[in-house]
Amino acid sequence: MSSALDEDTRQTLDAGRETAGAMLRSAQKDLQKVFIVFLVGFIGSFYALRLYVWGFLEGITRSRLDEVASGELQIIAQTPFDVILLQAKIGLVVGILMGLPVFVYFSRDALEARGLWPSSPVPRWKLALGGLVATGLFFAGLAYGYLVFFPVMFAFLANNALSAGFTPTYSIVLWAQFIFLLTLSFGLAAQLPLAMSGLAYAEIVPYETFRDRWRYAVVGMVAAGALFTPPDPFTQIMWALPMIALYGFSLYLAKVVVTARRGSAQLDVGTAAGRHWNVILGFGVVGGLLAYAFFTRGGVPAVNDLLAWAGSSRRLGGPGASLPVSRGVGLALWTAAGTLAGTTVAFMYFVYAELEAAVDPATVGEPGDIDLSELDAAGIEAAPSEAFADLSEDEAVAMAGDAMEAGDEERARAILDRFDEAEEAEGDGGDESTADELGDRASRAGGTFLDEFTGGETDEDDIGGYYSDVTFVLDSLTSRAFRIAAVFGIVLAVTFGWLYTGGIGRVFEQFLSQLPSQVTPEDINVVALHPMEALIFEVKFSTLIAALVTLPVVTYYAWPALRERGFVRGNRNVIFGWAAALVVGLLGGFALGYTTVAPTVISYLVADGVRAEMIIAYRITNFFWLIFFTTAGIGLLADVPVLMLLLNTAGVSYRTMRGRWREVVVGIMGFAAVATPADVTTMFLVTIPLMVAYGVGLGVLFVVTLGGRRDLAPERDVVPEP
Repeated sequence: MSSALDEDTRQTLDAGRETAGAMLRSAQKDLQKVFIVFLVGFIGSFYALRLYVWGFLEGITRSRLDEVASGELQIIAQTPFDVILLQAKIGLVVGILMGLPVFVYFSRDALEARGLWPSSPVPRWKLALGGLVATGLFFAGLAYGYLVFFPVMFAFLANNALSAGFTPTYSIVLWAQFIFLLTLSFGLAAQLPLAMSGLAYAEIVPYETFRDRWRYAVVGMVAAGALFTPPDPFTQIMWALPMIALYGFSLYLAKVVVTARRGSAQLDVGTAAGRHWNVILGFGVVGGLLAYAFFTRGGVPAVNDLLAWAGSSRRLGGPGASLPVSRGVGLALWTAAGTLAGTTVAFMYFVYAELEAAVDPATVGEPGDIDLSELDAAGIEAAPSEAFADLSEDEAVAMAGDAMEAGDEERARAILDRFDEAEEAEGDGGDESTADELGDRASRAGGTFLDEFTGGETDEDDIGGYYSDVTFVLDSLTSRAFRIAAVFGIVLAVTFGWLYTGGIGRVFEQFLSQLPSQVTPEDINVVALHPMEALIFEVKFSTLIAALVTLPVVTYYAWPALRERGFVRGNRNVIFGWAAALVVGLLGGFALGYTTVAPTVISYLVADGVRAEMIIAYRITNFFWLIFFTTAGIGLLADVPVLMLLLNTAGVSYRTMRGRWREVVVGIMGFAAVATPADVTTMFLVTIPLMVAYGVGLGVLFVVTLGGRRDLAPERDVVPEP
């Protein structure tokens, strides 16, 4: 039996196992030290969580809540082992992270033997400085998250849940995971200056890319804010603005280090500071005086009044209040910090000004005017490509030969490499030809991909036929994509806005009033176990409503393409009649479910718990989807046979619908996987009734069409659409 892995994969796995074994053997005598470090991290994290962290995190969560919201919010453990297992998992991760660097250090001999350890070790002071900067940035990100962002975000989420009629009863596991995920995101985001500077210095990502693509970076940060934060403009701004400011600071650092890397003659930091030492010193003095005046001239009371006006419970203390020092020592420390801040800002400004003057196009001339013969190897690599585009091949070879005669092989190689790059860039023929070439490649690749499955044929019964039909229909919607997206976006925004402003709470109260008398509204409590659970439900529900409303619009615009491919017949104006029929079926089923089915089902489910005097607390994602499926779901089930009859009048025969039942089942399961909670049982509770409804529709069609012998479709010679 042949192996399922190819030779390269087996060799890679064998090399990895061999390296891991060699590392273990190399560090064998020091594994006790590694284990001690792991144990310190594990036990320290375990007891820190138990004694300090949980209380600190709960205080952060409640810090901006009013008295009512703080009284309603609870953090619960769902099982007896939630807290202890969560502490153990976190301690295990911390212990591994602390022990891993120690293990790698003690196994460096094995890594050196395999060429995986730096041959020229970096000076320890540089490693220490880099580690110190990375640690400082990480804790700066955490400070912003815990002092500013988290209190505002949790206040928004808790009040949103309460306004919808839900109780913010957070599971300690989900709550802690949510906090630690955002904590990690802030800590890693704060590494942006170090990451951009390192990538630019190593020329992995040129500084010019970061500089020219800043618009895309801003869009990405705003999108990340929309993804990781609640859909509240203020919270998203609190996420995005610090990230944008951090990106600008990172650009500054990247420019400084890249200039130093490409040629120190362009920038002399010491000279830049020496030319403006008096102004830099003056800024430092001003910064110190401002800090001193803030603490001695009423700055603290003014800020505390502003915090009280904003509804925050936090207050600033006097100098030294948060440190084990006297007021005078604290004032001196804050004054020194202000002096350092002012000096740093001035120093960075003048270094940047010197840098701008050094690379000013007015002073350096055109790129093609650079004298390449005066540049060393680093200068050749940093020179613009225009300087090499004007060279002939003989000139480049002669210049490289002169460098070889001078014994500078690195410079000679750099000249020839840059000349070859310029020649290749010139031979590409511009952006238009490149785009055409890419299009041709994509076209050939797509054809080759399909040919592998279809043998070059696109019969309607194979994947090639489906692909061609779907592609044709989607292409016909391209010109209408803006209108479709506009309808979807407007419906989504209106629905979410209504839910967000308390609509879901009003519907919930009205629905509870429909329950039988043996079940009172006070017996049912709907809780949010995750801080984002109420918000996620509102977004998913709004998306589902928007998709249902947009579907007739998509069908209307896709009708000509569907008719051309032979799927439907007739004028597309029948869509309006279809929509009316489906709405009537949906509303009829909804009325039946809302007044009879849902109250009966829920009262039956709750009755035993009420009689046993249990506390009834349902999760949002379970209770409201149950309401939806027993109300609107009844209408959707009623619409399935109606839609099948309408499709038959449009040209989809009974035999086609009966023969395509497998595709319908797959589509139903795909819809259920997206539209229902992440639970297999719930998915089948949705798919099985829909499949039954499809079977009922087939039965109705069998009777109406006499077994498919007299379909309701009109003849093909219909009146053409205007």
